[in-house]
Amino acid sequence: MRQPRIKLVPWDVLLAERERARLAGEIVVWTNGTFDMLHPGHVSSLQQARALGNCLVVGVNSDASVRSYKGPNRPILTQDERAAMLVALGCVDYVVIFDEPTPEAALDKLKPDIHCKGAEYAPPHGRPVPERALVESYGGRIAYLPLVPGLSTTNLLQRIREKGGTEA
Repeated sequence: MRQPRIKLVPWDVLLAERERARLAGEIVVWTNGTFDMLHPGHVSSLQQARALGNCLVVGVNSDASVRSYKGPNRPILTQDERAAMLVALGCVDYVVIFDEPTPEAALDKLKPDIHCKGAEYAPPHGRPVPERALVESYGGRIAYLPLVPGLSTTNLLQRIREKGGTEA
């Protein structure tokens, strides 16, 4: 029986795999986020990202990173719990946890061919992409993935609050 491949990897293992993929001419795709309360919108985006290349790497913001920009009540699930859910998805090849609030340092290390962002960042009216210059500096490109309307962790938390904990 074949040994299952380890998907949650430290940076040294991920960078060795990146070099192998580069030498093989494979396209490495990166996306990142909190992935707190994994929902169908996340899954759809991850599947779309994976379809763009040969290998999908998902960066997960560490617990400290999430608290730094979402506040003391987030994340709801720990980084290990969030990573475990992502590792279970067939479309995800590798998961790595990073401590910074933005992905620039991770992108600078990995240098993926494609960096995926949600459609809310798409030009001409989208939110700014601070890492754009870095990605373009090494020859990478940014792909914008469509969002599933009404599906976000914020919306999901609101729905839970509205239900008030009542039984279904």
